[in-house]
Amino acid sequence: MNKTVREWVAKAEGDFASARREVRARKDPNFDAACFHAQQCIEKLMKALLLHRRVSFPKTHDLVTLLQLLEPGGQCPAVLVEELRFLTRAAVAFRYPGEAATRKDAREAYRLCERLRKLWRQRLGLRQRR
Repeated sequence: MNKTVREWVAKAEGDFASARREVRARKDPNFDAACFHAQQCIEKLMKALLLHRRVSFPKTHDLVTLLQLLEPGGQCPAVLVEELRFLTRAAVAFRYPGEAATRKDAREAYRLCERLRKLWRQRLGLRQRR
């Protein structure tokens, strides 16, 4: 694994820690931030995997677009596509006025992040971390 891929993974792990901190916060939790960091963790791991596979990718935050590059045959489970859509929407919609993440939204984003983080780390050949 090259240095740039390792940097993407390190940044993803920072986002994972931030999402976890906000979901677990008892005082003044920021559920919008939890959703944002959950999405960012997955985006960065997906981009790390694309780099590892030497697949170029556009500047995008759309996780489904990145999935299409990772799985070009389009044989992705529908549930995975829906989960990635949820995370993409959660990262964008809740960051601006007009919508706000609830505790339930943040917990769902974090739950998906945990599961998808495991998947992408496994595909990168990385040990599982907590």
